[in-house]
Amino acid sequence: MTSSNDPLAIRDLQTFDSAEAALARVQELYTQATKELCGRFAEYAGGEGFEGEVRACYPWIQVRVEREAELPDPRIAYGYCQEMGVYGTTLTRPDLFAAYYREQLEMLLEHHGGVIEVGVSGIGIPVHFAFREDIAEYTRTMTREKVYAMRHHFDVPDLAFMSDDIVNGTQFAGPGEAKPLAPFTGPRVDYSLHRLRHYTGTSPEHFQRFVLFTNYQFYVEEFVRYGRSLMERGEAGANSEYTAFVEPGNLVTPNANLGTDTVTGEPPPRLPQMPAYHLKRADGEGITLVNIGVGPSNAKTITDHIAVLRPHCWLMLGHCAGLSASQRLGDYALAHAYLREDHVLDADLPVHIPLPAIAEVQRALEQAVAEITGFDKWNLKRLMRTGTVATVDDRNWELRDYKELQQRFNQSRAIALDMESATIAANGFRFRVPYGTLLCVSDKPLHGEIKLPGMADHFYRERVNQHLQIGLLTMESLRKRGPFKLHSRKLRTFTEPPFR
Repeated sequence: MTSSNDPLAIRDLQTFDSAEAALARVQELYTQATKELCGRFAEYAGGEGFEGEVRACYPWIQVRVEREAELPDPRIAYGYCQEMGVYGTTLTRPDLFAAYYREQLEMLLEHHGGVIEVGVSGIGIPVHFAFREDIAEYTRTMTREKVYAMRHHFDVPDLAFMSDDIVNGTQFAGPGEAKPLAPFTGPRVDYSLHRLRHYTGTSPEHFQRFVLFTNYQFYVEEFVRYGRSLMERGEAGANSEYTAFVEPGNLVTPNANLGTDTVTGEPPPRLPQMPAYHLKRADGEGITLVNIGVGPSNAKTITDHIAVLRPHCWLMLGHCAGLSASQRLGDYALAHAYLREDHVLDADLPVHIPLPAIAEVQRALEQAVAEITGFDKWNLKRLMRTGTVATVDDRNWELRDYKELQQRFNQSRAIALDMESATIAANGFRFRVPYGTLLCVSDKPLHGEIKLPGMADHFYRERVNQHLQIGLLTMESLRKRGPFKLHSRKLRTFTEPPFR
C-alpha cells in the first residue's frame, strides 16, 4: 500500500474555537485509527485467508491565518505565523504530546484569532507505529512470507514521509498545499519514538525536557547514584522536586516520600546501545542523561530522535583533549564556537553555516561552574577556558600529520578537541533546540600528556562528580527561566513553522 499526500485527500474537517476541544477531537481520531489497525493486524497475524486492505490515517490539524498578528512580544521565538495562509500538519500520540500541542495552539489563537480545523489526512499510519510498544509480539510467530505480505494489506513505514525537509528549510509549500505547522510530521515523529526505545532501552514517555549527553560510564554511575538517593525515604527525597527515577528496561523507582516505594519494570539482560536514565518531574521538566558512547555518528543518531520530543535544552558533558599549553588536566572547556570536522551532518547542515552560542545557556553554564567550584569570575579563568571546540570523526587523530593539525587548530583558535560536541550543537541548531557544551580536559596529546590508565583513574576521581553537578545545576537554572526565555530567536528561520 502507498500513502497519499494530496491536500485534497483531507476529509471530515471540523472547526473548533479552543485548543482543548481541537485536541479532544485529535485524540478521538487517533484512538479510533490505531485501535482499528491493532485489532485487524491481530486478526492477520493469528489467522489465514486474510483479504483486503486495512487503512487508517493520521489526524490532520490546520489553522487559517487570515489576518496578520498584532506584533507579538518581540522577545518570543515561536507561537505565531510569519505570513498569512493555511498551516497544517499530521499529528501523532496526542496522549504524549498533549501539553506541547496545547501550548502551541493556544499561542496561535492568541496571536491570530480564528479557529482550528481538525480532520483526517490522506497519510496512512504504518501498522508498526499503531502499536505503542512493539509489533514483534505478533511478527515473531509469523512466517517470513507472511511478514513480507504485510505491505499488501497494511501501510508500512515509508521514508518518503519521514524526511527532515521541514527542519532543514528545504521544503516549500506548492500551490494549494498547506504550509508546515510543525517541524516534524506524524510519521517522522512515530519513527523516532520507536527508534528511541530501541537505542535507549526506555519508553519515550519517560524522557524529560532537559537532556544531558555524555560518553563516559563514570557520569552514568554518578547520575544513577544521585537519582536513586533522591528516591529514598528521608530528607533528601522529601525535599526533592523529582517524582521518579527511570533506568533502562523501564525500571521505575518512585520517590518513596510521595506515597509508594514499589519499583516496577525489570533491568534488561544487556544494556542498549545508548542507555538513557531519567530523573522525572511531574511536569516533564526533569533531567534525562544519555550515554551516547563514542563518535559523531552516535551523537547524530540520538539527537535526530530526541529532537521530536521538543526538549527545552540539551548539553554535552564529556572529556576532551586540551590543545592549549596553558591548560591542565582537569580544566574545563566551555564551547563558544565549533570547528566541525565530524562530517555526519554535512549534507543536512553545510559546514560554512556558523553555529551561534546560545547566550542563556552559556551564562548558566559559567554561573554553575563558579557556584560548584567556589571561584569568583576572575579566578574562574584559572580553571576554565572559553573558546572553539573542534570535533573530529577519527579517534586516532593524534597519529595523523602533526603540522597539518597544528595549523588548523591554530587558525581556528581551538582550545579543545572531542568527537561529539559539534555534532550535538549542529543538530541543536538544526532542530531549534538550545544547546551547550562543557568539557573536561583529560589529556594533552600535542603537549606530551597522553591519556594513560593511571592518570585517567586519578582524573576521574577528582572531577567526575563535580562535572556532573555543574550539568545538573545548569539544567535546574535553565528550567527556572522558563521556555519563553530559553528558546532563542537566533535558531529560527525566515520561513519558520509556528510550532517550536
